[in-house]
Amino acid sequence: MIIVTGATGQLGRLVIARLLKTVPAAQIVAAVRDVAKAADLAAQGVQVRRADYADPASLDAAFQGASKVLLISSNELGQRGAQHRNVVDAAVRAKAGLLAYTSVLHADTSPLALAAEHRDTEAAVRASGLPYTLLRNGWYVENYTGSLGGALAHGALAGGAGEGRIAAAARADYADAAAAVLTSAGPVEQVYELAGDRAFTLGELAAEVSRQSGKALPFHNLPQQEYRDMLVEIGLPVPLAELIADSDAHAARGALDDNSGTLGKLIGRPTISLADAVKAAL
Repeated sequence: MIIVTGATGQLGRLVIARLLKTVPAAQIVAAVRDVAKAADLAAQGVQVRRADYADPASLDAAFQGASKVLLISSNELGQRGAQHRNVVDAAVRAKAGLLAYTSVLHADTSPLALAAEHRDTEAAVRASGLPYTLLRNGWYVENYTGSLGGALAHGALAGGAGEGRIAAAARADYADAAAAVLTSAGPVEQVYELAGDRAFTLGELAAEVSRQSGKALPFHNLPQQEYRDMLVEIGLPVPLAELIADSDAHAARGALDDNSGTLGKLIGRPTISLADAVKAAL
C-alpha cells in the first residue's frame, strides 16, 4: 500500500498518475485534506482517505496498512515543521517500510530561507528509525513559466537572480522521480539531489520566450527589496513575496544550480528542456 500525502496538489496528482501506470489503483492511497477534491482519483479506483497534516488522528486512519509513505511538503509556510512532524510520527506508528520526503535541493547547506523547515523535517525523518529517502527537489521550471503571460503583457521579465544559473525541472520530472523511488523493489538511495539537466539564467529564459513568441522580452534584474515590493504590489502575500525574492537573491549566487544529472538518471530520461518548457507555457 503506497500512501501519497497532499495528493490533490499539483505534484501529488502527477505522482499518482505516474504510479497508476505500474501499480494497481487499489494499492494507492490518496491522502488528502478535502476528499471531495479527489473524486476523480476515487473514480479511477484509488483509495481516498482524509488526512490533515494538523490532525494526527486523521493521519493514523489514513496510514492504515501503509508499506510506503510519500510526504509531500506542505505549502503552509511557517507551519510546515510541526505539520511534517505529525506525518513522520504517524508513519512511525503505521510501521511504514519506507518514508520518502520532498525536500529542497542541497537542503543541508542551502542558504534559502525556505530550507530551514526542510532541514527540520529531514532531521525528524532521519530520527524516525524508518527506512527513508530524501527527494531534494530543485526549482520547478513552472515557478517561472507560469507567469510568462503577465511578463509578455508588461513587456519584460522581472526577477532578482541576475546571472545565476538555475537547474530547474518540470513538476512531472520530480513526480517521476518520486514514483521511481516508491516502486523500487530494491534498496533506495537515502538522499537524491534532484535538478534539471541544463541550468539556465533568467536572461536566457527571456531570450527563449522572445524567440518563440516573436515579441521582445527583456530581463530586468531587480535588487532583492525592490523585487519583493513589486511582488507585493501585484498581489502576492508578503511572506511569499519575501520568500521568492530571497530565493532569487541566493540563486544569483548559485544556490539553485546543480550539475549532478541525478534526476535524469533516476527517471531514465532527460529532464525537460528550456525550449520545451517555454513552448508548453506559451
